[in-house]
Amino acid sequence: MELIDGKKISDQIKEEIAVEVEKLKASGGKTPHLAAILVGNDGGSITYVNNKVLACEKVGFKSTLIRYEDSVTEEELLNKVQEINNDPDIDGLIVQLPLPKHISSDKVTEAVSPQKDVDGFHPVNVGRMVANLPAFLPATPAGILELLKRYEIRTKGKHCVVIGRSHIVGSPVSILMAKSAYPGNCTVTICHSHTHNLKEICLQADIIIAALGKPEFVTADMVKEGAVVIDVGTTRVASSVTKSGFKLKGDVNFEEVAPKCSFITPVPGGVGPMTIASLLLNTLKSAKKEVYA
Repeated sequence: MELIDGKKISDQIKEEIAVEVEKLKASGGKTPHLAAILVGNDGGSITYVNNKVLACEKVGFKSTLIRYEDSVTEEELLNKVQEINNDPDIDGLIVQLPLPKHISSDKVTEAVSPQKDVDGFHPVNVGRMVANLPAFLPATPAGILELLKRYEIRTKGKHCVVIGRSHIVGSPVSILMAKSAYPGNCTVTICHSHTHNLKEICLQADIIIAALGKPEFVTADMVKEGAVVIDVGTTRVASSVTKSGFKLKGDVNFEEVAPKCSFITPVPGGVGPMTIASLLLNTLKSAKKEVYA
């Protein structure tokens, strides 16, 4: 069993980006600039956005953080999105989800310019991804593919089972794993809460991507010997042995499943760090006009 070290790969990517940014600056190019909008005081969201800002500093990007209280109106938020869309110095914009219930996440997501949608959530980028056109790929699925590539894991002709069908991870990663590319060329089965015989389907899988948000849902009896397991889950569960009073659990029962795997991602330290690395890569591509010339 080999552990897929997402933190190590993420650090490598950040170093590569930092070198590229130095080259850009030396040749008179613009410094990539990422803006983030954070609404409310959710602890997880604050930590995540702060990590994005720190990552920008590490690679030499400019970053702008705009914060609002939960009471912000939808109109005010949409006006700010439009203002950033029109700012030529800003290359990428992320709006941290979830948003308060009185604000439509779909409306805000669609208001972000596709050219600055470095999260890869806008319907235009999703459509371009499906059509195999240049697009900003959703950050977490792109990070998963990068892990498979850098660990040289064979995917051609393999059976990939994706558990979870969210538009953030499950659906896009299933599309990407089926594409005629590397990583890809898989036969993909996408499973969800209404799937019958889930255990039997998982036992056929050469690659399992678990992205359903249920701690330790995937157990050893669902995984065949030698499978590759990618755990996307990050659920906070109460813990009496940590200072914070909680710990992160993945969707896979790691202790049970790991001995059966050829490769497996841990939680934390697996897919999570790759999401931010992918976000930085998308912002660099935007600054260099590599997706939308």
